[in-house]
Amino acid sequence: MAAHLVKRCTCLLREAARQAPAMAPVGRLRLARVAHKTLTSSATSPISHFPGSLVELVEKEQAFTPYIENQVDHLIKKATRPEELLELLGGSHHLANNHAALVLIRLSHLLSEKPEDKALLIQDARFQQLLCVLSSQITSVWHGTLSRLLRSLYALGLPRTSKELQSVEQEVRWRMRKLKYKHLAFLADSCATLSQEQHSQELLTELLMHLERRWTEIEDGRTLVTIMMKVGHLSEPLMNRLEDKCLELVEQFGPDELRKVLVTLAAQSRRSVPLLRAISYHLVQKPFSLTKSVLLDLAYAYGKLGFHQTQVSQRLAADLLSLMPSLTSGEVARCAKSFALLKWLNLPLYEAFAQHVLNRAQDITVPHLCSILLAFARLNFHPDQEDQFFSLVHEKLGSELPDLEPALQVDLVWALCVLQQAREAELQAVLHPEFHIQFLGCKSQKDQNTFQKLLHINATALLEHPEYSGPLLPASAVAPRPSALDRKVTPLQKELQETLKGLLGSADRGSFEVATQYGWVLDAEVLLDSDGQFLPLRDFVAPHLAQPTGSQPPPAGAKRLAFLRWEFPNFNSRSKDLLGRFVLARRHILAAGFLVVDVPFYEWLELKSEWQKGAYLKDKMRKAVAEDLAK
Repeated sequence: MAAHLVKRCTCLLREAARQAPAMAPVGRLRLARVAHKTLTSSATSPISHFPGSLVELVEKEQAFTPYIENQVDHLIKKATRPEELLELLGGSHHLANNHAALVLIRLSHLLSEKPEDKALLIQDARFQQLLCVLSSQITSVWHGTLSRLLRSLYALGLPRTSKELQSVEQEVRWRMRKLKYKHLAFLADSCATLSQEQHSQELLTELLMHLERRWTEIEDGRTLVTIMMKVGHLSEPLMNRLEDKCLELVEQFGPDELRKVLVTLAAQSRRSVPLLRAISYHLVQKPFSLTKSVLLDLAYAYGKLGFHQTQVSQRLAADLLSLMPSLTSGEVARCAKSFALLKWLNLPLYEAFAQHVLNRAQDITVPHLCSILLAFARLNFHPDQEDQFFSLVHEKLGSELPDLEPALQVDLVWALCVLQQAREAELQAVLHPEFHIQFLGCKSQKDQNTFQKLLHINATALLEHPEYSGPLLPASAVAPRPSALDRKVTPLQKELQETLKGLLGSADRGSFEVATQYGWVLDAEVLLDSDGQFLPLRDFVAPHLAQPTGSQPPPAGAKRLAFLRWEFPNFNSRSKDLLGRFVLARRHILAAGFLVVDVPFYEWLELKSEWQKGAYLKDKMRKAVAEDLAK
C-alpha cells in the first residue's frame, strides 16, 4: 500500500513539473505548481528582485498542490468580471479544495478599483452561497491561500457579524504555529490596514506576539526588508528584532534594499546608530551604481534622521551633482531640503541648485522656490549670482506671498532676513497687527516657533533697516516668555557660567541667561568701563531689555559685552561656519551695540584647567575691546 502511494505521488509530481512552464506570470493567481524549494532547502531568489509588498511576497510563494490544474482553476484565473466568477456556483462546475477561497480572492482583486460594487456583491445570493461553500471547506484551504483569503474578506468589507469572516479568523488562530513567518506578517499587515474592528485588532495582537517570538526564522533579505517596511511600525519590540536581523544580513543587501531600510527608519524616526553605521559602511565600500531615485531617497533618509557620515554625504553630493541636468525642480527642492537638514553645505552642489532656479525661472513653482530658499537660509548660503537669484525670488514672491499659509509667510521673510535680502514691504506684511495677532498667546510648539521668528524679523526691521517706518510688534509681545529660559543646561554652558562668576567676583557685575527683546538669549552680559573694569549692570540703562532696570546712562567709553557660546549643533557639518540662524543672532547682537565674545565648543574643549579657562575668557574680552577701538 505504501509503495503504491509513493508511486502515485511520483507520477503526479512528474506531470506537474511538465506543466510548470505554462504557469501564469507573477502577480496573478498561482494555483498549480511544484514547490521544489519547500521539498529541499529554503533557497531564495536574488535579493535584488525582492517584491515591494507583502502581497507580492506571498503571491510569489511556490505552494505544493496535490492535484493538477483543472478547468475551474483556469476559469478563475481568466475571469475579468465578478459575474463570471459567480456563475461557477451553478451548472456542472464543482468547487473543491481551494476553489471557493480562490474565487473570493479573485473577486476582491476585480473589485479593488470599484468600491461601489462591493455592497451589491455582498447582497447577492450567489455570494452568500459562496461563503457557505467556503465555510464548509475552510479546514482544507492551504496556508498561503488562507492568508490571502482573510485579506480579501477584509477588502470586500464583510460585516463584523459575518460568521464566515469569524470562521476564517478562528482558523488563522488555530494554524498560527504552522504558518510561515511571511504569512504571519502578511496577515498582520492585513489586520492593520484593512480593518479597524475590535475582533481584527485582537487577532493583530496575537499575530504580532508570534512575529516577535519567531523573528529568528527570517533567512533572507527580501523577506526581512518587506516585513520591516510593512509591519515593523506596528510593534516596538518587533522592530528592535528586525533591526538586529538587518545587522546580520546587511552584507547581502543591494542599493535598493539599503534604500528601503533607510527610508523605513526615517519614516518611523528610528535613529538606530549601529544599523546606520553598517549601512553607511557598505554604501562607501561597495561599488554600487546608485540611480537618481535611490540617491534622493538616501539623502532624505540621512537628513531626516540627522545622521552625519562624511564619506556618504560626499558621495551623495558628487553623484547628484553629475545628475543635475536631469533633475526636475521638485527633485532639486527635495534634495536641497535634505542636505539642509543634514547641515551639509557642498558649495558646487548648492551653486548648481541656484543655477537651476535661474535657468528655469519661468517654470519653477513657488513651493519649490520656498523649499530652496529655506535650505539656503538654514546653511547661510549666498550664491555667486546673488543679485539675479534674489531678484527672481522677490519677483516670484511679490504677488503670491499674501496667498501662502501664515506660518510659511513668516518662514520665508525670516529666511530673507537671515540672508540679508528682506525688503520693507515684506517686513511690513508679517509685522502688521492684523497678521501677527494670530500668533500672540499661542500654545502649540509650532506656533511658538513661528512667533519666535516674528521676534527675529522685528529685530531685523529695528536694527538693520534704519529707514523702516513700521509697523513693529507691540512692547507686550517682545517681552521674554518663561519658555525662553526653560532649557536644559549644557556642560559648556555650566562651565562658562562658573568660570565667569569666578572672574566677576560679585554677582551684580554680570548677568546670565539674559533674554533680550530681539528674541535671542545671551549666555552672559558684562559692562566694562574705559579702564576695563567691571561695572554693576543694574545701575545702568539696558535698551536691549523689554523692561529696562537701570536709570543711569553708561559712562563715556563703557563697553557692553555679550558672551555667546556656540555648541556643536550650531555649526554646519564638518565646518566652523555657523548655521544661518546663529549668524543672524550674532548680527543682531552686534547691531544692538554689544561687543560679542564668541565661545565655540571646539576652542573650549582644548582648555583643561580652570586657570586656562579664565585666561581664555580674559583674552577674548581684551581682543573684542581692541578690535572695537581699532575701528
